[in-house]
Amino acid sequence: MEEKEARRLVESYTDMIMRIGTNYLKSTTDAEDICQAVLVKYITSDPQFDSLEHEKAWVIRTTINMCKNELKSAFFRKTTVLEEADDAKAVTPPDLGITEEVMKLPMNYRISIYLFYYEGYSAKEIAELLGKKESAINMYLSRGRKKLRLSIMNDLGMLKRGND
Repeated sequence: MEEKEARRLVESYTDMIMRIGTNYLKSTTDAEDICQAVLVKYITSDPQFDSLEHEKAWVIRTTINMCKNELKSAFFRKTTVLEEADDAKAVTPPDLGITEEVMKLPMNYRISIYLFYYEGYSAKEIAELLGKKESAINMYLSRGRKKLRLSIMNDLGMLKRGND
């Protein structure tokens, strides 16, 4: 692979890989490791794609698979992450705390909302990427939005005590 192509790859996908990795692993440091592994895998295997969308889907799928493998590893399961105060700020733009609330959601809701709102994928495309049914993705999105709404309203003190 030429240096120019490798630079394009790094510039095009590093931020997205970092966001997906941070969503899954909840650690910027672990997400950096995944990012490096995905980029190295791409560069060393030199896969052929039909389009840029096909390439992007491959990068997302590979990132998700590597994150899942990391979560299954004995090292990851038996260690405790010491979160740095600047972790969330380093990866995500300022957004009034919504990203922080998204990060608190269960994994299926979190990754579905991220791919839908941050990356612009449709529910059908997310279903294909995650290997799930479209109806499941729509349910994750609906339930995730509801949990976000309740969480934000609770933070703003807009919920009455009996409705929690």
